[in-house]
Amino acid sequence: MVELLSSISPWLLVGLFVLGVATFTLSTISGGGGALMQIPILNFLIGTSQTAPVINLGTFISRPSRIIIFWKHIVWSVFWYYVPAAMIGAILAAWVFTEVKIYWIQIVVGLFLVSTFFQYRFGKKERSFDVKLWYFIPLGFLISIIGTFTGGMGPILNPFLLNYGIEKESLVGTKSAQSFFLGIAQVGSYAFFGLLTGELWIYGLALGLGAILGNLFGKWLLERMSKLHFRRWVIAIMVISGIVLIVRAVQGLV
Repeated sequence: MVELLSSISPWLLVGLFVLGVATFTLSTISGGGGALMQIPILNFLIGTSQTAPVINLGTFISRPSRIIIFWKHIVWSVFWYYVPAAMIGAILAAWVFTEVKIYWIQIVVGLFLVSTFFQYRFGKKERSFDVKLWYFIPLGFLISIIGTFTGGMGPILNPFLLNYGIEKESLVGTKSAQSFFLGIAQVGSYAFFGLLTGELWIYGLALGLGAILGNLFGKWLLERMSKLHFRRWVIAIMVISGIVLIVRAVQGLV
């Protein structure tokens, strides 16, 4: 372990820590998207093949702090519909991690996220379509599959939570609880199939510790935001995340 640490640049670990703080502060006040914001930076710092496992590991490490912070706001009915199917999807996706390309799915998801700007009229409209509780079963399965491949798909769930009537602390808390148990399946599957090396564990730890600090700072900001401002932040991050997904998918196709 000492030899491994000595071979890693301390500046890289500092950079990962700062990245965790910044992106998870933003993620807390916008209902997600921190992982997607990390993707282009981590692709540059550690390489595209290592990005998804490190993001999922770093996110997993930070989740307990966010769950504790938002515990009383968690909507458990949505949690129990979403999580079992999501864990199955995550295990399936990790099993075929190196075999499948999902560029076209990413484009479709990206276009859907960009369209939320018009669906919600940049936050002026509270809901854009009806959502039933059972919708979260297929959503859990599909979103976890795509998220395991890409390293982050949090924003895609936001329109469904908003349209179910979940906002602000309840949205952040519910997603955190869901993501933690999904992360058990993701990280466990990565480890089982040999996708997590000692080096990646160190990267994920640095990222996760920074994310914990970002969660605390984001909670402080979220308490001071109105529902309208929160909804606008959520929509802005969904649109940005959609554009990121589309650009990455097009680059992969080309």
